[in-house]
Amino acid sequence: MLAAIDHVQLAAPPGSEDLLRRYYVDALGMTEIPKPPVLAARGGCWFRAGAVQLHLGIEGASGSGGPVGFRPAKKAHPGLRVTDIEAYAARLESHGAEVAWDDDLPGHRRFYSEDPVGNRLEFLEPVVRAYAPGS
Repeated sequence: MLAAIDHVQLAAPPGSEDLLRRYYVDALGMTEIPKPPVLAARGGCWFRAGAVQLHLGIEGASGSGGPVGFRPAKKAHPGLRVTDIEAYAARLESHGAEVAWDDDLPGHRRFYSEDPVGNRLEFLEPVVRAYAPGS
């Protein structure tokens, strides 16, 4: 039986770890967590904020088993729930990240952004509707 998502893994090109750290730690406010030594040797980095973990694995490096070169997925993405979405969008923009608002998901405010290597991320917050007596 599934209980929860443990983490989401995104791909990154070789040598991008410092760019990823600046984005995921500085812009998103996550904390870098250590990788086990056997996995750290492969490169990449892991981040956490509360129960949310994002792992960035190196793709396209020699010996990685992946294709030569790196291309981020343009459709696939994690959906990250946030609080105070307007302030969070402003935080990303203040770090140079583009924010693209999308109103197509009923009951939510959401926007999309990309990390420095082109991974698509969705940020969303449920809209709390006030209860009106008699409705």
